Amino acid sequence: MDAAAVRALLARVQAGATTVDDAARELQHMPFTDLGYARVDHHRALRQGFPEVVLGEAKTAQQIAGILGEIAAKGCNALATRVSPDKAAEVVELLPAARAVPAARAVLVEQVAWADRGRGVIVVVCAGTSDLPVVEEAVLTAQLMGNRVETITDVGVAGVHRLLAVRERLAAAEVVVVVAGMEGALASAVAGLVSRPVIAVPTSVGYGASFGGLAALLAMMSSCAAGVTVVNIDNGFGAAYAAALINRREGE
Repeated sequence: MDAAAVRALLARVQAGATTVDDAARELQHMPFTDLGYARVDHHRALRQGFPEVVLGEAKTAQQIAGILGEIAAKGCNALATRVSPDKAAEVVELLPAARAVPAARAVLVEQVAWADRGRGVIVVVCAGTSDLPVVEEAVLTAQLMGNRVETITDVGVAGVHRLLAVRERLAAAEVVVVVAGMEGALASAVAGLVSRPVIAVPTSVGYGASFGGLAALLAMMSSCAAGVTVVNIDNGFGAAYAAALINRREGE
C-alpha cells in the first residue's frame, strides 16, 4: 500500500462508499504480514515510495515466490534481485504471475503501469561489457521506480576518447550511475566532466589484485572528483534506488 492507495481509501470513506469498519479491516494488515520465514513490509511503499525488494541470493525459490506473491497481492509491483537462472525458473513455476529477467538476475511481478516520476533522465554508464549484469540490475530498478533511464556501455578509461564522445549525453543527465570494476577510475573521470550527482558502483570484475571489487571500491571512495557517492560492490540495485530518490519530482 502506497500513499495514493491510502488517499483513495480515505476518499471512499469520506464519500460514504466504504464504511469505517471496512476501511479498518483493509488497513489492519498494512504494517506487515508474518509468513513465518519473513515479515513482509507493506508499509515500505508508503514510507519510501517503493515496495520492499527481495534479495533472493540466499533465499529458496519457495521463499522468494512467497514473498513476491504477498507483495503483489497488495496490488504492487514486486521485485527480487540476485536470483540465479535455475532458481528464477522455479520461482516462475511457483508464481505464474512472475517473469524472470535473466540479464538483471532478477524476478519481477509487474502489474502497475509505468509512470514517469522523475525530473530528468538517469544515465547508467559502465566501463566494460563485463559490468553489464550490474548495469541491468540498476536499469531495471530505476525503471520500476518510475524513471527514464539511458545506458552508455563500454566507455572505460583504457580508451578515454570513447567517454569524451558521449560527454553531452552525460551532461544532460539528472543523475549518473557509474559502474566499473578493475581499478574503478571511470567514476572519477565522469564526475570530472559533469555537474550532476554521480553514484559509483564498484564491481567484482578484475584480476587478482582487484580483490573482488575492493580495489575499485577504495578507489571510488578516494576519488578527488567532487560529487561522487559510492555504494557497495556489485550493488546496482542500491545505486539505482538512490538515484531514483534524487531524481524524484516533488510530491511524487
